[in-house]
Amino acid sequence: MVNVEGTSAKGDYLFYSCYSAASRVQEQFVHDHALTFILQGSLDFYLGNRHVTYHQGDIVLVRRNQLAKATKIPPDTGGAFKSISLHLYQDLLRKFSLEDGLQASGPWQGEGIVQLKPDAFAKSFVDSLTPYMSMDEGSCDDSLVQLKAKEAVLLILRLSPAAKNLLFDFSEPGKIDLEGFMSQHYTFNVEMKRFAYLTGRSLATFKRDFEKIFHTSPGKWLQQKRLAQAYYLIKEKKRKPSDVYLEVGFEDLSHFSFAFKKEFGKAPSLLI
Repeated sequence: MVNVEGTSAKGDYLFYSCYSAASRVQEQFVHDHALTFILQGSLDFYLGNRHVTYHQGDIVLVRRNQLAKATKIPPDTGGAFKSISLHLYQDLLRKFSLEDGLQASGPWQGEGIVQLKPDAFAKSFVDSLTPYMSMDEGSCDDSLVQLKAKEAVLLILRLSPAAKNLLFDFSEPGKIDLEGFMSQHYTFNVEMKRFAYLTGRSLATFKRDFEKIFHTSPGKWLQQKRLAQAYYLIKEKKRKPSDVYLEVGFEDLSHFSFAFKKEFGKAPSLLI
């Protein structure tokens, strides 16, 4: 297997990650379900207020339509973090549903990320993906990789039959409690339209509902919440500003420092 630093695409469905140092993945909107096999190291996941760590040999299924952060951590004994992920796109799942008569029997009641218990079939499936990892990025035959994605769906249903309700629920997010959602997800640095979509609103309705609840604009509220959380982490938890700014939702350290000083009257480094 070729160890290329970073994440490379092996066709439209298959992705291989290899990191020799801990790497924070930027906040992201999970657009499609993803099945991930952790080959080496560990993977820290943050979903809302939930934090969970997965390790070598674990298999995780990440549900679509949610916000997530992840840190890829190499093994303590040395070497690189390695994982293989398959993205299970809606068009593939719709086609699979029609061809095989697979449908959700109700709404998914589980967590946003599901750990699947590996078996001999799962190990064999991972081994079958190994040849793809040594190929140049984008050089895989998409028809073969698509077959692997379909095989992954069958594997998921074997390991967790209840996941049928996760995979084959094609509905879009409905209108939910905006205040509760934002209070759990304000550190995720994504576009405002993503917050609107995930709370079941148009962007205009989201902004209108937001101001009714919080009596300020989403942009101002998000910055104040992020800065308040940063203040707490630096002052009370003795964290370094350089370790905090990404965690609370800022993209740039200099912008974070400028906003922090404007809000609290002193640079974040002076709180330590």
